[in-house]
Amino acid sequence: MNTQSQQTLLQNNQQRTKCLVYTRVMGYHRPVESFNIGKKGEHKQRKHFTEFKCG
Repeated sequence: MNTQSQQTLLQNNQQRTKCLVYTRVMGYHRPVESFNIGKKGEHKQRKHFTEFKCG
């Protein structure tokens, strides 16, 4: 991260809020924050994709 980005983050630090990331596990959604260490590591290694419409 460059110094300009760091300065911007520090200036706006009080306005920042926590962002919860949810993922679908076994048919229901759970926050990634509640995963154990192994599951968090597995989540980071996942490959994300986008589906496209046939047409």
